[in-house]
Amino acid sequence: MLYRKLGKTGEMVSILGYGCMRLPVIDGNPESIDEKKAIRLVRYAIDHGVNYIDSAYSYHSGMNEVFLGKALKDGYREKVHLATKLSCKRVNCKEDMDRFLNEQLEKLRTDCIDFYLLHAVKQSYWEKMKKFGVIDFLERARAAGKIKYTGFSFHDEPDVFKEVVDAYPWDLCQIQFNYLDENFQAGIEGLKYAAEKGLAVVIMEPLRGGNLASKVPEEAKKVWDIAEVKRTPAEWAFRYLWDYPEISVVLSGMSEMEHLKENLRIAEQGQPNSLSAEEKSLISEVSEIYRSRIKVNCTNCKYCMPCPSGVNIPRNLSYLNDVFMLDDMENAKFQYGVLLLPEEKAGNCIECGECEEVCPQNIKIRKMLKEVREKFE
Repeated sequence: MLYRKLGKTGEMVSILGYGCMRLPVIDGNPESIDEKKAIRLVRYAIDHGVNYIDSAYSYHSGMNEVFLGKALKDGYREKVHLATKLSCKRVNCKEDMDRFLNEQLEKLRTDCIDFYLLHAVKQSYWEKMKKFGVIDFLERARAAGKIKYTGFSFHDEPDVFKEVVDAYPWDLCQIQFNYLDENFQAGIEGLKYAAEKGLAVVIMEPLRGGNLASKVPEEAKKVWDIAEVKRTPAEWAFRYLWDYPEISVVLSGMSEMEHLKENLRIAEQGQPNSLSAEEKSLISEVSEIYRSRIKVNCTNCKYCMPCPSGVNIPRNLSYLNDVFMLDDMENAKFQYGVLLLPEEKAGNCIECGECEEVCPQNIKIRKMLKEVREKFE
């Protein structure tokens, strides 16, 4: 495993971090983590050098931190830098911040959280958190020894990103970034800005919800085949990110041992500035292929869930994307008809708009669900 300095903190962290948002579950129930399988995954990663573990209050319907409290027993807590997040969405008063933090410490079975982030910051959440005195809260929590370092994860435009960066001497930020998202949300502009300010940069969605590693368009495969050094699609995506010296950690939500082992292998080669000009050109070419095909900019983060009408929004949008990315209407329509429960289908949307209020990608979900209905129903 390779390690990099985490910004001004001076901490040395593995370039591959374990993002715990997508741990394996039982019977598709997000609250029912497959603990035996997930503990094996997390501990295998730690035993092989991963020392940055990322969680959040809301992951797995509030059960993710409870799980990690169990998984990090037996000496594993001391081997890692533990990061989790305060739910900006759920904070409705000043007192909520202390209440959530104390609850998280109890769930995680720890006295101190190494990296405590504001979750999914956007303009509206940032204004709310400022009103409730979030800066004072962070200072008090740090002074009390409940948290060690501060940060925020982000889903908004670059000008908002810069405003948040400049508002407080954060230790790190977490941004969505991959070779499709160079100019999306914080993007390269935000990446460079944060690094110049001394913030460590942690990356989420390196594979765009897995889309850059699976269901690869034939045009993209042909481009990868041109490369002198042969790599898997996942390897190209990770190597693109680790090529940036400004990036400290790339998070991956690994729910299968096969994926974990592959990512550990890839991480052995993740040196900064290690890609050739020709290789960077191939990545740009593949990026344009994807960009020309994707219909909906969904990363399957599930912030839109649960839908009050029971619609499985991410799954509906993924089938719509399959049509355009894979040019396979027949299979997408079959999966939509067979794999979705009747109440999960797009036809149940009542257009209340709650999903659009919380979507970090600003997707016009109601419009897209109408298109799903037109194509599949």
